[in-house]
Amino acid sequence: MMLFLVNHLQDLSETGMHLQAKSPDPPIRQGLAAAGLTPDDTKPKKKICCACPDTKKLRDECIVEHGEAACKKWIQAHLQCLRAEGFKV
Repeated sequence: MMLFLVNHLQDLSETGMHLQAKSPDPPIRQGLAAAGLTPDDTKPKKKICCACPDTKKLRDECIVEHGEAACKKWIQAHLQCLRAEGFKV
Protein backbone atom coordinates (compact mmCIF):
# COMPACT_ATOMS: atom_id res chain seq x y z
CA MET A 1 0.00 0.00 0.00
CA MET A 2 2.79 2.40 0.92
CA LEU A 3 4.61 1.64 -2.31
CA PHE A 4 1.43 2.43 -4.27
CA LEU A 5 1.20 5.85 -2.60
CA VAL A 6 4.85 6.64 -3.27
CA ASN A 7 4.51 5.63 -6.93
CA HIS A 8 1.27 7.63 -7.26
CA LEU A 9 2.89 10.74 -5.81
CA GLN A 10 5.82 10.33 -8.19
CA ASP A 11 3.40 10.05 -11.12
CA LEU A 12 1.64 13.24 -10.03
CA SER A 13 4.88 15.18 -9.76
CA GLU A 14 6.07 13.94 -13.17
CA THR A 15 2.87 15.19 -14.80
CA GLY A 16 3.41 18.66 -13.38
CA MET A 17 0.97 18.42 -10.49
CA HIS A 18 2.60 19.59 -7.30
CA LEU A 19 1.22 19.11 -3.83
CA GLN A 20 1.19 22.18 -1.68
CA ALA A 21 1.00 22.17 2.09
CA LYS A 22 -1.92 24.12 3.47
CA SER A 23 -1.25 27.14 5.60
CA PRO A 24 -1.17 25.96 9.22
CA ASP A 25 -3.62 28.64 10.34
CA PRO A 26 -6.35 30.42 8.42
CA PRO A 27 -6.12 34.25 8.38
CA ILE A 28 -8.68 34.66 11.18
CA ARG A 29 -6.56 32.59 13.54
CA GLN A 30 -3.45 34.49 12.53
CA GLY A 31 -5.21 37.78 13.32
CA LEU A 32 -6.39 36.50 16.69
CA ALA A 33 -2.90 35.26 17.52
CA ALA A 34 -1.43 38.66 16.62
CA ALA A 35 -3.90 40.25 19.02
CA GLY A 36 -2.85 37.82 21.75
CA LEU A 37 -6.16 35.94 21.69
CA THR A 38 -7.03 32.35 21.03
CA PRO A 39 -10.39 31.32 19.54
CA ASP A 40 -11.42 30.10 22.99
CA ASP A 41 -10.79 33.57 24.47
CA THR A 42 -13.35 35.14 22.17
CA LYS A 43 -16.19 32.80 23.00
CA PRO A 44 -18.46 33.53 25.96
CA LYS A 45 -17.82 31.21 28.87
CA LYS A 46 -21.47 31.20 30.04
CA LYS A 47 -24.89 31.01 28.47
CA ILE A 48 -26.38 34.43 27.84
CA CYS A 49 -29.25 33.73 30.25
CA CYS A 50 -26.76 33.19 33.11
CA ALA A 51 -24.43 36.09 32.39
CA CYS A 52 -24.69 39.40 34.27
CA PRO A 53 -27.38 38.44 36.80
CA ASP A 54 -27.14 41.75 38.72
CA THR A 55 -27.74 44.04 35.76
CA LYS A 56 -30.35 41.67 34.39
CA LYS A 57 -32.33 41.81 37.63
CA LEU A 58 -32.21 45.62 37.79
CA ARG A 59 -33.19 45.91 34.13
CA ASP A 60 -36.11 43.49 34.48
CA GLU A 61 -37.46 45.10 37.67
CA CYS A 62 -37.28 48.56 36.13
CA ILE A 63 -39.09 47.46 32.97
CA VAL A 64 -41.87 45.78 34.98
CA GLU A 65 -42.38 48.81 37.23
CA HIS A 66 -41.76 51.72 34.84
CA GLY A 67 -41.81 50.42 31.26
CA GLU A 68 -39.01 49.99 28.77
CA ALA A 69 -38.79 53.66 27.76
CA ALA A 70 -37.93 54.73 31.33
CA CYS A 71 -35.21 52.08 31.77
CA LYS A 72 -32.71 52.83 29.01
CA LYS A 73 -29.96 53.33 31.61
CA TRP A 74 -30.39 49.79 32.98
CA ILE A 75 -30.85 48.26 29.53
CA GLN A 76 -27.58 49.83 28.35
CA ALA A 77 -25.78 48.73 31.53
CA HIS A 78 -26.89 45.13 30.96
CA LEU A 79 -25.86 45.21 27.29
CA GLN A 80 -22.45 46.59 28.25
CA CYS A 81 -22.02 43.79 30.81
CA LEU A 82 -22.98 41.16 28.21
CA ARG A 83 -20.46 42.58 25.73
CA ALA A 84 -17.78 42.45 28.41
CA GLU A 85 -18.61 38.74 28.85
CA GLY A 86 -18.00 38.19 25.13
CA PHE A 87 -21.55 38.25 23.75
CA LYS A 88 -22.26 40.12 20.50
CA VAL A 89 -25.42 42.03 21.37
